[in-house]
Amino acid sequence: MHNTQEGFCQSFSKNAGLVSTCRSLSCCFWCRTCVLQAMSGSEQDWLSLRPREPSPSQCCGGGCKPCIYDVYEKELAQWERAKAKQDKSLLTEKREQVDLPPSHPGACALMSSNSVLNPDTFTAFSVSSVEQLTEDTYQYKFELPGNSSLQLSLGQHIVLRGVVNGLEVQRAYTPISPGNAEGYFEVLIKCYEAGLMSQYIKTWKKGDMVFWRGPFGGFPYQPNKYGELLMLASGTGLAPMLPILQSITDNEEDETFVTLVGCFPTFDKIYLKPLLQDLARYWNIRIFYILSQETSLEKLPWSYQENTYTGRLNEDLMKTIINSCRRRPFVLICGSSAFNEDMTRYLKAAGIEENSCFVF
Repeated sequence: MHNTQEGFCQSFSKNAGLVSTCRSLSCCFWCRTCVLQAMSGSEQDWLSLRPREPSPSQCCGGGCKPCIYDVYEKELAQWERAKAKQDKSLLTEKREQVDLPPSHPGACALMSSNSVLNPDTFTAFSVSSVEQLTEDTYQYKFELPGNSSLQLSLGQHIVLRGVVNGLEVQRAYTPISPGNAEGYFEVLIKCYEAGLMSQYIKTWKKGDMVFWRGPFGGFPYQPNKYGELLMLASGTGLAPMLPILQSITDNEEDETFVTLVGCFPTFDKIYLKPLLQDLARYWNIRIFYILSQETSLEKLPWSYQENTYTGRLNEDLMKTIINSCRRRPFVLICGSSAFNEDMTRYLKAAGIEENSCFVF
């Protein structure tokens, strides 16, 4: 057994290949070495260590590299090499810990020991605050150990893992906090009534441990590379735009113009109004709002009336906005698949080609 000063692992489950009970979580961190030492070399033992193929629900669809399927293929190849040589120590190469599902009682003890975000394995972070922004959208803040930072590149996303009714699901979200924010990161999440992941997210409260891996993707932005950025965001598609905006306003040498067009159903459903209003005060930042379910601007605060349109963002309005840009824009798009397709079509009609667009 894996003895320590404070306690020891009491039993092992050969079916799962995992520690099943432990007198003290501080005495055993669910290490793979501990598991391997307790197991014989039987065929059943090897089968219990074989990686499980991901289900379709475990793929977030965000184009991650590595994808959950890439990770599986890598781990399967590692397992096959170890089994062929009958050497379980080969399973510990570059991966010292057992990858437990979030529902497992030892998962938090295992993952909270990891302080660096990793694209291959999930790391647990503690929820430090939950703020409801609208009836279905929330802003979640997570703690990072010490003054550490995720060190994300602009527009990068991370993948969330959850378990609902025994089914593991994964979804991609882009932090809205600056990539170099120290000691925390924040995500903006819209919950759907019938969404599997939404059911899991709605249970979060302060102190809960939540599992993330990444980062992935991103927009290769360089200061002053583009004369003007035109950002087209629908709902929570605002998320990848915010770190880019903040990086521009934080850099006194960056003179890039930005026109942000945020599409929301109503005025009440505009996210993060105070932050957006602060950003709009910068000399090189303009923000327009398109409210699809509003019919009149009369009831809006006067500070919003001049830069808000009712109805939907259509081809004519797109041409109007592009013609008002101070320089020929490079366009960033983020929203639903239908929104992204519509925007791409409207931009082409306005003379903006695909090589002048980036879709998150």
